[in-house]
Amino acid sequence: MADTAYDADHLRQTIAAKGALAVIPNNPSRALKHPLDRHLCAQRHLVECCFSKLKQFRRVATRFEKTARNYLAVVTLAAIVLWTR
Repeated sequence: MADTAYDADHLRQTIAAKGALAVIPNNPSRALKHPLDRHLCAQRHLVECCFSKLKQFRRVATRFEKTARNYLAVVTLAAIVLWTR
């Protein structure tokens, strides 16, 4: 899954060569339109919105924590706060 900016034939061919399905919205200037799975695109949007909400927490956005374990703990706490709202 990628953004419209990554809608290039060589990227689509590389993804297909690896046996994966490219879920990339078509660039508006593209002459040949590729099919798009709207359900997967909507799921991607939900994930991006979640990252956006998590980055509202300063400690998550600036990554003050030095270790991955501590950073995961901060992200988990931020997710719990978002979930309980």
